[in-house]
Amino acid sequence: MSSNGECFVVLPANCVSGTLIVGRNAEDEASVGVAEEVCYYDVSDVIGEGKTDGGAAAESSNEDALRVILQKPKPGLWGGDFGANERGVAVGLTWTDGEEDAKDNDSLLGTDIVRLTLAVSSDVEAAVDRIGLLVATHGHDKTKLNFIACDSTAAWLISCAGKVWAAEKVESSFLRLPSGGLTVTTTINKSSEGLDAEASFAAAHDAEAQPPAEDWCGLKPSGDGTYTQHDMFETLRAASNESSSRAATVSVLSAKGICCHWFTATPNAAESVFKPFVFAPKPRISPLTAVQSEAELTLLHKLHSQRKPAALEHLRSLERSCVDELNNYFSLQDHASDELDELLKDCVEAEVKFYR
Repeated sequence: MSSNGECFVVLPANCVSGTLIVGRNAEDEASVGVAEEVCYYDVSDVIGEGKTDGGAAAESSNEDALRVILQKPKPGLWGGDFGANERGVAVGLTWTDGEEDAKDNDSLLGTDIVRLTLAVSSDVEAAVDRIGLLVATHGHDKTKLNFIACDSTAAWLISCAGKVWAAEKVESSFLRLPSGGLTVTTTINKSSEGLDAEASFAAAHDAEAQPPAEDWCGLKPSGDGTYTQHDMFETLRAASNESSSRAATVSVLSAKGICCHWFTATPNAAESVFKPFVFAPKPRISPLTAVQSEAELTLLHKLHSQRKPAALEHLRSLERSCVDELNNYFSLQDHASDELDELLKDCVEAEVKFYR
């Protein structure tokens, strides 16, 4: 199962209220039609529940665990390809290669690493270090991986080959990160011990280098602090490829206010709407975004595929209203109250009413 995803990140100087906004389009032509689950984990089960897909033990204590919202590239997977935690850290897997050989008793898949990193990382640098530690300990010799990690202050790119890794702090004010090939090349700000920082990381590990793309999709950030989550929605829609696009996610990360994470949980951003989630006191997400026992698709995914063309126009209107209402709420509140506990659940249930 591929976990590729094209990412767009916009740093705070460009964004409304000094937030950092990151968006990801899940891509995999061979897996179009496979549902992407969205699952929430409390501290009691984010680490201890189940077993990693790579086979290695989840080596962390629930005493240090954080709440996590996670998107999964296929039903029943232990880890995820994108997610966020209650401290405002977001981590995405942007490219994988060789993972079909990586399932043994002491390996971690890239999706496992996303979940285990989010479970304990209080900021983006801790996330980078955590990814590096997990790769150095449980990386598989034939695997190559790219991650993006963000909080409200910074974004980092992490490339991994076997048990070796290198990380680059994003200095551009906005960046398009395509999937395919190792992203970190000669600019290395953190790495495995003893790594030759003068050599190309990609070339040293027999992989094609994939530097960030210069082009952009949708409204380009202008540097005047006006870029919004809705602009990122439209960027992902403009970038989506009908033949390979599977699901899209956006995280709006705030240093002083409420972080908000948006999921389509349905294929192809151009034909989907984004639903919000925040880490309220006791969040409940809809069971429609998870695959139920003996099913192959989430019910949301199944109903979306049966939609009538007119439904999308009405849903886009609801999406815009939701963005406006939440932005107003966030401008008045600096923490999420219990009235937002069922935010994602309510939005999913409002969506499916247009499909029945």
